[in-house]
Amino acid sequence: MTSPALSDLQIQRFIDEGFVKLDGAFPRALADTARDLLWRDTGCSPDDASTWTRPVVRLGEYLQEPFRQAANTPRLHAAFDQLVGPGRWQPRMSLGSFPVRFPRPESPGDDGWHVDASFPPPDGGTGSFFEWRINVASRGRVLLMLFLFSDVGEDDAPTRIRVGSHLDIARLLAPEGETGLSFMEVASRLEPTAARPLALATGEAGTVYLCHPFLVHAAQPHRGTRPRFMAQPPLFPAAPQDEGAPIRVAIQRALGSAP
Repeated sequence: MTSPALSDLQIQRFIDEGFVKLDGAFPRALADTARDLLWRDTGCSPDDASTWTRPVVRLGEYLQEPFRQAANTPRLHAAFDQLVGPGRWQPRMSLGSFPVRFPRPESPGDDGWHVDASFPPPDGGTGSFFEWRINVASRGRVLLMLFLFSDVGEDDAPTRIRVGSHLDIARLLAPEGETGLSFMEVASRLEPTAARPLALATGEAGTVYLCHPFLVHAAQPHRGTRPRFMAQPPLFPAAPQDEGAPIRVAIQRALGSAP
């Protein structure tokens, strides 16, 4: 049997605060190898800052072995089991898109507070992600994950997190039933979360933040000296959610239906 990756205290913090930081979730050597591949695709030189002309460069899906291995370490799998439940999640075969952030004075233009949506509108919509929806059952997503592929300090555009905001979002979504709300509808109703404490997703390469899918978060400008490499993939469900798993317990407590 795989050893637990998270302590009871960490699991309780996930329920209460909406995220847990897993240091050394994957080896730094994998981060270094993967980052070399990402640098190549940015069209920029790691040794020539004059080539860093944009605040953010978005890169697509990466299926190469270093990315697959980073997403599937025994420690991460054990943490998924603890937070979501064994057999309730799908292994990641890629790490989604990479917003690579460069030190630049201008705004990146994508730094608004939001909650990631997880399923399309019933009629399919126009194809815009802003029309995708979120419901209180967190249909289509069981975790938001932040994979750090470079060392990230406070000046290196760490993702901003409103601690405990997942509880506010559960209460916002509950009256909307299965239909839920669109990405933009949720984004326009986040004022109650503004008083929440702020945390920054900092850490060494190989760190992963495992976040409740309702967690309110935002990008920010890069004020450091070295570009930041991070993936932010969802963890997808493989079966109906376990009502006793921490992801569900957090929602139940927000709605007053769990001790």
